[in-house]
Amino acid sequence: MNSKTTGVWFVIAAALFAFIFVFEHYFRPVVVGPSPLLPHLRPAAVASVQVFPSGALEISAARTNGGWFLNRPVFYPAQAAAIEALLDALQQIAPARISAAELREHKNPESEFGFDKPQARLVIAAGDQSWQLEVGNRTAPGDQVYLRVVGVDGASVADAGWLKLIPQADDEWRDNALVSARQNNFDWIVLTNDARVIELRRDPTNHLWRMIRPLQARADTDRISDALQRLAAAHVTRFITDDPKADLAAFGLQPADLDLWLGRGTNLVAAVHAGNSPTNDATQVYAKRDDWSTVVTTAGEPLAPWRGAVNYFRDSRLFELTAPVAEIEVRGENNFILREQGSNDWRIIGEKYAADADNVQLFIKTLAGLRIAEFVKDVVTKSDLTDYGLAEPQREIILRSKAGDTNAVVAQLSFGATQTNGVFVRCAGEDSIYAVSARDFNRLSEAAWEFRDRRIWDFKADDVAQIVIHQGGKTRQIVHNGPDKWSLAAGEGFIEGKNISQSVQMFRQLAAVVWLPRNYNGPEYGFGTNNLQITFELKSGAKDTVDFGGEFPQRQTALAVVTLDGEPWPFLFPPALYQLVLSYLSIPANGP
Repeated sequence: MNSKTTGVWFVIAAALFAFIFVFEHYFRPVVVGPSPLLPHLRPAAVASVQVFPSGALEISAARTNGGWFLNRPVFYPAQAAAIEALLDALQQIAPARISAAELREHKNPESEFGFDKPQARLVIAAGDQSWQLEVGNRTAPGDQVYLRVVGVDGASVADAGWLKLIPQADDEWRDNALVSARQNNFDWIVLTNDARVIELRRDPTNHLWRMIRPLQARADTDRISDALQRLAAAHVTRFITDDPKADLAAFGLQPADLDLWLGRGTNLVAAVHAGNSPTNDATQVYAKRDDWSTVVTTAGEPLAPWRGAVNYFRDSRLFELTAPVAEIEVRGENNFILREQGSNDWRIIGEKYAADADNVQLFIKTLAGLRIAEFVKDVVTKSDLTDYGLAEPQREIILRSKAGDTNAVVAQLSFGATQTNGVFVRCAGEDSIYAVSARDFNRLSEAAWEFRDRRIWDFKADDVAQIVIHQGGKTRQIVHNGPDKWSLAAGEGFIEGKNISQSVQMFRQLAAVVWLPRNYNGPEYGFGTNNLQITFELKSGAKDTVDFGGEFPQRQTALAVVTLDGEPWPFLFPPALYQLVLSYLSIPANGP
C-alpha cells in the first residue's frame, strides 16, 4: 500500500471519528423515562392534605409546628408517618400517559375510567402550589388504577399498590400513641391511684429518680424507666367517642382510677387518665388524654405498673453504692477493718495475714446487692430504735471510699433485732427502718478470719523430696526419684508416678474453698490421731502438712486443717483435689 492510499484511509477514519463524536454529543436522542405524576411535589413542603373517600367524610390534615394534626372530621393529633408515607408514594408515581385524544376515542371516558364517581379524591397544598388528584377505576386485572390530575389534559394509569395508603376513615390517620412524647423527655411524674398521690423527680446530674411525695425516699430508677418504656409503647386500640359532653363517669374516668401527669421543668408534657374495663374485654381499659375530649380504649397491661402502691416505686436496694470502696469497717461481736493497699490488695488491720481480695469483692457485691424485704417504718422515733434493736445494733458495716478517712463514708448500715424471717436495718442519712431477709443477712461474713487469704502454701513440685502419709495407725512414704518417678518403700507395693505427679501439681498451690470457725478441729468434726494426714517434705527440710477430718459426701470433699502462724486453721478442702487424695494419697484399710 502506497503512502497516498494510506493518507486517504487516515482522512476517512478521522472524519468517521468526528461524525461519531458530534452525533453522540449533539444529535443523539435523549431517552426519557415516564415523567412523575406530580412533578413538583416535595413531601417536606406540603402543608395540608385532604382526602375525600367515596361515600365517606372528608379527612383533612395540616402540618402545624412541625407535626401533623387532623382538622376534619375531628381535630386530633395525626400519625405523621402515615401521611408522609402517602406523600412519598405520590411523589414516586411515574405512570403511563393517556392523551386527551385517546380519551376522546372512548364513548364515555368519564364513566369508563371511573372519573365520574372516583373512589377517592386528594387535594394537596404546598405554599402557592396545589394538586387535585382523582382516583378512578382499577384496570381489568386489578393491579393498576386510572388517575387524573385536575387541570392537566389526559389521564394516567399506574400501579395500584399505593392505594392502601389512602385512609377510608379518620381513625386510620389518628395518632394512636397513648403518650406521644418519649420517656426521656420527662423529669417529673405525678400520679394518683386509689386516692394516693405519688410524685417522682429525676435528678438532672445522675438521672436517678427520687420520690418526693408522699415521702422523701430513693425511687427504683430501673422500675420507673421500664414503666415509662411500656407506657411509650402503649397505643389506642379503639376510638370510642369525641363528644366533649360524654358521660365520663360511665367509663370510670370521672373520677379516674388512674391519673398520670408527666412533665419536664415547669412544663406539662403529657397526661393520661385510665378508667374501667369494657364489659366484654377485661384486658382493655377506657382512657383519655388530658388535652383531648376523646375517649379511647387501650391495653391495660402497659398502665398496670402505675397502679402500684407507694412502696412499689421505692428503690428496693438497701443502699446505693456511689463510689469504689477502699475500706470496710465492721463493728459488732467481732470488730475488724479491711483496708485496700494498692490495686485490689487488701489487708486485715491488726492481723498478721493478708485478706483474700476475691472474698472482699464478693462481700462488697453481696452487701450492695441486698434487697429490702419490707419497708418497716418511715417516720422513726427514738423509742422505735430501741424496739427494733437499732439503738445498740448487733452489727454495723461502714464502707469508705478513702482508706483511713472517717469522713469518706459511702454507706453506713446498722443491723438490729432479728424477727421471724428477717433482720431490721437502717441506713445512715435515712429515716426509714427496713428489713432484709435473714438468709441474705447470714450471707455476710462477720469475722476477720473469714477474709483471710485462702492460699495456704506454694511450693515447686520439683522441690518435693518425699510424701509421708499417716492413716489408721499406718505410715506410707512416697519418695521422689525424678520427673514423674515416685517409689514406695520395699514391700509396700507399686505406684504410678504420673498420678502422684498430677496430685502434687494440684497440691503445690493449695487454697481453702472457705475457712471455717476455729473450733472446727476437734474429734466431733472427724479429726483424731488415726485420721488421714499428708506431709510434703521439701528438699530444703521444710514440711507442709494437712490433716483431714469428717467427709461431706454430697459435696465430694472433707474438712481439713493446716497450721499457719502456729495456729490451726480448719477449712473446706477442694473437692477435685480430694478425689485425687482418695485415689492416690491415702492408705487402703487392707494395705500395708
